[in-house]
Amino acid sequence: MRLFHFSDDPAIAKFEPRPVRIASDRPKGQEWLNDPLVWAIEETRQSMYLFPRECPRILLWATPKTTEADVALWLEGKASHTLAYIESGWLERLQTAKAIRYELPTAKFSDTHDAGMWVSRKTVYPLDKTHAHGTARETAAAGTELRVVDSLLPLKNGWASTVHASGIRLRNARVGRSREIQAGVGDGRV
Repeated sequence: MRLFHFSDDPAIAKFEPRPVRIASDRPKGQEWLNDPLVWAIEETRQSMYLFPRECPRILLWATPKTTEADVALWLEGKASHTLAYIESGWLERLQTAKAIRYELPTAKFSDTHDAGMWVSRKTVYPLDKTHAHGTARETAAAGTELRVVDSLLPLKNGWASTVHASGIRLRNARVGRSREIQAGVGDGRV
C-alpha cells in the first residue's frame, strides 16, 4: 500500500500534525480526528484529492453494501464506477491545476477506516514527490470519471443511499446552496 498527501506547495520538507481548520461533528469515540494530525490518502482513493484544494466536490462509489438499485441510480449502472462531481465554475481551474503528490511512509499512520484516509499524530517526512499536471487527466488516470454540473445540490441525497458519498470543501459550493448541501450530508465531512 502507498500513502499520499497532495498540496500546491512544492517545497514541503516535513509534515507537522495540525488541527483541522473547521472541526467536523464526529461519531462518539472519533472526536480525536479533529486533533492535530497529518492526513494521507491511500493510493486507491487518491483521486479524491486530484482537485484544486478549495474545489467543492462530491465523489460516489459502490461499497459491498450498495444495492443494485443504487448502482443504477447513482453510478450509471456500473458498480465499478467512481464518479466525481464538480460545479462548472471550477472546470477551468481544474484543467489548469497543478498539484504536488507527496508519498509518505506508512509506518507512522493509522487507518481511519473511512474512504482510504490515514492519519499520523507524529511529524512525517516525505519519501518522494511528483507533479500532477492537468489534474483532470490525472483524475481519469486514477479511475475516476469526472462529471461537471451546475450545482452539487441534487447530489445531497447520495448520503441517504447505499453508495459511499464523500463531500470535500462543500462550504465552497455555489453561494446560497452550500448550506443546503451540507444539511444533506450525513457524515459531516465538508
